[in-house]
Amino acid sequence: MYDLIMKKRNGRALTAEEIQEMIQEYTAGHIPDYQMSAMMMAVYFQGMSADETAALTMAMARSGDMVDLSSISGVKVDKHSTGGVGDKTSIALTPMVAACGVKIAKMSGRGLGHTGGTIDKLESFPGFTTGITEEHFVRQVNEIGVAIMGQTLDIAPADKKLYALRDVTATVDQMSLIASSIMSKKLASGADAIVLDVKTGSGAFMKREEDAFALAREMTALGNGAGKKTIAVVSDMDQPLGYAVGNALEVEEAIATLRGAGPQDFTRLCMTLGSYMLIAAGAAQSREEAEKRLSEAIRNGSALEKLAEMVRAQGGDPAAVYDPSLLPKASMIQEIPALQEGYVEKIDCDEIGVCSLLLGGGRETKESVIDLSVGLVLHKKRGDFVQAGESLATLYANDRERLGAAEQRFRRAYHFGKRQPAQAPLIKGTVGDSF
Repeated sequence: MYDLIMKKRNGRALTAEEIQEMIQEYTAGHIPDYQMSAMMMAVYFQGMSADETAALTMAMARSGDMVDLSSISGVKVDKHSTGGVGDKTSIALTPMVAACGVKIAKMSGRGLGHTGGTIDKLESFPGFTTGITEEHFVRQVNEIGVAIMGQTLDIAPADKKLYALRDVTATVDQMSLIASSIMSKKLASGADAIVLDVKTGSGAFMKREEDAFALAREMTALGNGAGKKTIAVVSDMDQPLGYAVGNALEVEEAIATLRGAGPQDFTRLCMTLGSYMLIAAGAAQSREEAEKRLSEAIRNGSALEKLAEMVRAQGGDPAAVYDPSLLPKASMIQEIPALQEGYVEKIDCDEIGVCSLLLGGGRETKESVIDLSVGLVLHKKRGDFVQAGESLATLYANDRERLGAAEQRFRRAYHFGKRQPAQAPLIKGTVGDSF
């Protein structure tokens, strides 16, 4: 390991065999953290070649279980988002795509930060569980076309160890390490095609657009290089996606979208990602054809019915799909009036996320318990004109002190001007869409 650290420190490339052995030995506990920390810092400053990044990705993917989905008929498509505020995409997107006949076998995690992850949000349905067996998972996808399970399998354990180390050694934000971390889990999860949603803006990990595109290029190269059809959509996260931020509130907005009454930006993103998923699976030949099929699945109710089928199959009560008033409800509701008039010039997206966290809708530590009922629903977004006294948002809480802290934080997030700002495009571009 000493020799490998020195080799990388001096700017030389590691071989695939050296990377494979290093990851294998580190996962087994034979390489101490202090040496791997030195290696991560050497990588941070010297970078990695495309071949090195591919070798690292596959070594981490093979460090644990490689899920075999071959017993599921048809092309299996997965979707991954780099995360943002109000990002409830999987809850609406997966039933839309499954209703068009494409198989979705998705593994998701719990959230650490602003709100819960996809599986936390899905637990807003009474009785719903993502703690299903691999056998149940495969059977359910074969029977109804879609399942979302928690990461109960030992997927890419090397990445878990490495990420925890990078988190405390200031080596998280290195492009090759980010790309290999995400793609090792995707490649180990067994899908045939992967559609990535790479966020950029104030509420995203990648604040700068050029960095988001660079990450998208790295990840699509890794996926396609591993024999998986992979495309990345770079989308805006300079303001929350949709209007709802908070677990049950986001589920309610996803249900509204499946009824054809969702926010314009959220619906557009689902249509864009969904169309690429259909094309990747061979269920459509063009974006136009794919979007037409997705729109029809919403119009005829089959997308909403598919969500109900998934909830039922995973132990939940599907009644809430048809009557969202059955979802968890907060005991306190408070409007936030504007203190001035003007156009919403800018929203600090991260600050909105912090509001949800302060209300109890997210996790500050892995041990934190999420309150699924709390959060906020925006009424005004970038470019909207606001009169003084008009409501900017509704806050949902179960604790008076938390409510006060969230309101105070919320006011920091909105910036007003006298002129209407130009609207930024939701979809910044795509990478790797040759198929």
